[in-house]
This record gives sequence, structure tokens and C-alpha cells, in this order.
Amino acid sequence: MTTEQKNQAIEVLKGKFAQYNNFYVTNTESLTVAQVNKLRGLCYDKQVEMKVAKNTLIVKALQQLDAEKYSGVIDSFHGVTALMFSDSPKEPALLISSIRREYNTDKPLLKAALIGEDVFLGNESLAQLVNIKTKNELIGEVISLLLSPIQRVLSALENKENASTSSAEETPAAPAAEETPAAPPATEEPTPEAPAAEGEVPAAE
Repeated sequence: MTTEQKNQAIEVLKGKFAQYNNFYVTNTESLTVAQVNKLRGLCYDKQVEMKVAKNTLIVKALQQLDAEKYSGVIDSFHGVTALMFSDSPKEPALLISSIRREYNTDKPLLKAALIGEDVFLGNESLAQLVNIKTKNELIGEVISLLLSPIQRVLSALENKENASTSSAEETPAAPAAEETPAAPPATEEPTPEAPAAEGEVPAAE
């Protein structure tokens, strides 16, 4: 590789490190060609960029960008290095775990990861990275916490309304009072004339 080619490679790496806030440093040396191709396919599907480069070029790119920011991962560049760039902090970890399960292996090895400003070192960090919260997951949890009191109030109001409706349906309406038929009008009977008293002298003609 000529000096010009090295400089070009360094510039490409600098662009990738500047583009992504998250990257993983892995070792794929022990993987078969089929396993590497499988991993590359998964990376493509999940929008994870995988790039193999020489350690010296990677270190120069990081140092030229921000030596202090990347100082925590500099010592991880030894042996075969495959970089995995992603907008998601945990997607590369999920892909590595997927390959390990599918082929019943402990490869690829995780050498380091930089998630934002947090440095994770060593293969044992993979379990922690798999469970890390993404930005969308954190936003979702915050929204759920904010909505929870509102949902409880709405639920209580709905239950109260349902209870009132049920109570009204269960209470029978009072029967309407039966109208008492009006009494028939009294019929006046003719008063019989009193008989003439005995011994009463009839009037003279």
C-alpha cells in the first residue's frame, strides 16, 4: 500500500468515525468464510457498516480526529480488527450474539466498543451491550411514565361512568299509580209523599 493509499484509507476511516457515535471493535479472525459472509449479510440488513482495516491506520485516524476522546479504545487495536459502525448502540451486539448462537461458537470476539462517550472493554462487555437502552426505547419509557397518571385518571373516570350506568339499569322504575275510576253521579230518587194522617178531615168541597 502506497503512502497515498494509506492517507486515503485514513480519511475514509475518519469519515466513518465522525459519522457514527457508536462503533464496535471486533476480531473475526477465527470465523469461516461462510460465517463472515453471514455476519456481513446481517449487518447489511440491520444498517450496520462493517469494515476491516489495518490497526495502524485505524489508530492514526482516531488520533487525528480526537486523541483524547478515543484514548480509551486505542489499546484494543491488535490482531485482526473488524469495525462495526451503527446508529444503534446495541445492534452490533445483537448481531454478534446471533452469529454465536447460530454457529455455537464464542466468535467473533468483542475487543471494545465506544457508545457515545462510554467505553466498554473486553469480550465480557457483550452481555451488557445487548441490554443497553436505545434512544427510542428511553424516549418510549419517558412517554409511558408521563402518560401513566393520565391513563389512571381516565380509567377511574371510565369505571365510575360504567358503574353509574349499570346502577341506573338495575334499578326498576316505580310502577305508575293506577287511576281510581270516578264515582258515578248520584241519582236523585223521588221522595214519596207522606200518607195522610188518620182522622184528618178532608177539606170541604
